[in-house]
Amino acid sequence: MTKTTTGASAGASTGPERSPGPRGLGPLGWFRWAWRILTSMRTALILLFLLAVGAIPGSILPQNVVSVDEVATYFREHPELAPWLDRFYLFDVFSSPWYAAIYLLLFVSLAGCVIPRALTHARAVGARPVRTPRHLDRMPYSARFTTGASPETVLERARGSLRGYRTEQYGDSVSSESGYLREAGNVLFHLALLGLLLALAAGSFFGYRGNMLVVEGDGFANTLPSYDAFYPGHWTDVDDLQPFTLHLDDFEAAFIEEGDLRGQAASYVADMAYTEAPGAEEGRHRLEVNHPLTVDGVQVYLLGHGYAPEFTVRGADGEVVFDQAVPFLYRETASFTSDGVVKVPDTGGEQLGFVGVFLPTAAADGAGGLVSTFPDAEDPVVTLEGYRGDLGLVEPQSVYQLRTGGMEELGSSPALRIGDTWELPDGAGSITFSGLSEYVSLQTNRDAARPFALGSAVTAVAGLLLTLFVRPRRVWVRATGGADGRTVVEVAGLGKTEAAGDNAAFHDITTRLAERLRGEEPEPRPTRPGSDR
Repeated sequence: MTKTTTGASAGASTGPERSPGPRGLGPLGWFRWAWRILTSMRTALILLFLLAVGAIPGSILPQNVVSVDEVATYFREHPELAPWLDRFYLFDVFSSPWYAAIYLLLFVSLAGCVIPRALTHARAVGARPVRTPRHLDRMPYSARFTTGASPETVLERARGSLRGYRTEQYGDSVSSESGYLREAGNVLFHLALLGLLLALAAGSFFGYRGNMLVVEGDGFANTLPSYDAFYPGHWTDVDDLQPFTLHLDDFEAAFIEEGDLRGQAASYVADMAYTEAPGAEEGRHRLEVNHPLTVDGVQVYLLGHGYAPEFTVRGADGEVVFDQAVPFLYRETASFTSDGVVKVPDTGGEQLGFVGVFLPTAAADGAGGLVSTFPDAEDPVVTLEGYRGDLGLVEPQSVYQLRTGGMEELGSSPALRIGDTWELPDGAGSITFSGLSEYVSLQTNRDAARPFALGSAVTAVAGLLLTLFVRPRRVWVRATGGADGRTVVEVAGLGKTEAAGDNAAFHDITTRLAERLRGEEPEPRPTRPGSDR
């Protein structure tokens, strides 16, 4: 039966048949492509490099998480540059969005690269050695000799000579392989790196850091209001901090007095008393740089020190209205010239404020002023500028700044040494430089994941050592019968590294096998004299 079509249908089907045009990757295809790029080892190395480059500003510029005072000093010294740096989080590098993005991408890249590789290696460890190649003489190392031992005996002795190798017999040959720990070390190194990233992230989420100043003779309680600056993790419960207390009994700073290094610090030592909880037994610790105090899982570090001049202020009626030490922030460590503010709100009349400059070792400069020539307090001097009026304490403000917009200037004081008094004009009272104390700048650090980070680092080093010193090798031994009735033994070796000692190791295996087979040679049968042998 013949099938016919109408003219219309025939006309519709004329011409070459067109195939559908090329299609795009689609959302799933683009996702697979992006995932393949992200989880490649090249991308992981690039991200690791970016993470290292991103950390450079954190080691050059002062960081809020370490010292708010140094950041404030940088703002004063670079008033135009500092705001621009702050816009890019360069004073908070390790908590910035761009650094967190690099960190997260690196973690995802390593996880996507290492975990499948670890699974593949686990399957390879349980797999049988590869089959013996047909042409062993094409291997980088090959040797051949004959023996009178049977092929079965040769293969049995070969397995005995390949101790430390995983062997498998394939017909007339033995295939062996060793050095699995090299790839295991490689995988272990990358898994440890992944664990290190996890431990650092956990410490950032669940831990906290805090900075505070403690003057000699004063104490500190680990509560949120006691900190000058506090940086909790995203999941840190600030209402449940460790209830320890500290007390600074004494602080001593020693400086180099002679030579080119004159004025540089030789040692900082703080004698501390502490209790882990209210009512607990008091402990003592000698706090030094790089020798932190660990109390209730929190590390307390000594960052620096400064001077806290003591002032006694009397009101217009002669009554003492202020008597305490005031921390002054140093401008630089070469001379420890320091700036500070004294605020006296309770005078019985108008409030008083003073802006002061402290010189540990005062000396006259060429212009008739005073400068500090040494960081130790050998001849301490304070100069003050006085103000009277409203301190503006109803609004939040820094204790190291004085708002003088609503105040009347009282003038400048003479150079005050310990015991000197400045009588304020118009009977506003007096201020006495009554003594000198020192303070320490401390940082607390709570990181419960620290042991895991240390374990990951040690594991990474162990994996790296395995990668460097373990040499993966493959050895094959084939035994076949020869035309003269003797057994032909072929030995071949393949090193997976470019170590020069691989061929020497393969030659030792060949020599050891040949020595063992010499004892397997059959004894010659006795013959009658004169007969052919």
